Amino acid sequence: MKRSHKIAAAIVVTAGIGWAIAAAFAHPGGMGPGGMGPGMMQGMGPGGMGPGMMRGPMGAGMQHDAAFAADMQLVHGMLDGHENIKRTVTNLPNGIRTVTESDDPQVAQTIKAHVASMEKRLAEGRVFNLFSPTLPVLFEKKDSIRTKVEMTDKGSTVTQTSDDPQVAAALQAHAVEVSELARDGMAAMMRGAQAAMGGRR
Repeated sequence: MKRSHKIAAAIVVTAGIGWAIAAAFAHPGGMGPGGMGPGMMQGMGPGGMGPGMMRGPMGAGMQHDAAFAADMQLVHGMLDGHENIKRTVTNLPNGIRTVTESDDPQVAQTIKAHVASMEKRLAEGRVFNLFSPTLPVLFEKKDSIRTKVEMTDKGSTVTQTSDDPQVAAALQAHAVEVSELARDGMAAMMRGAQAAMGGRR
């Protein structure tokens, strides 16, 4: 393939991912590929998808529940305000300790709401996944994870540990994914989408 054709194809793929993500935020109940967690919604691929159901490796069995739209709004808010987010991650021998905060009161409140919602989802096994290859392991083995959440004035501190080495590794890998989102915002989301669809980061 000529270089010009390769460039054109890359532009088309990138634009398609961008529109898919934009559609996800505009209409959370009918998201295209994947989610923020493990796997990918199959709506972009052969076979399509049933209403409100994520399929594929990233979103296997993920049903859009009543809180899905609200959680998507929180994610959208954090992506929009990612430049105001400060995040540190400490890898522990059996997990992680993260501090995610913002000097912007609105972003700080969004962080707190997101952390509280995700803690509840994990405890209840209600998958919420946008293009993360690590979340499937965490939700599948949720009972082996110990979580401690502390809300701060500007956000939250989360400590998660597990005696299962696979889960501990997944916790650390997922923390890296979240840090990329906090650092790069929508650009990181698009990289995740491209990787989920077989592209390269």
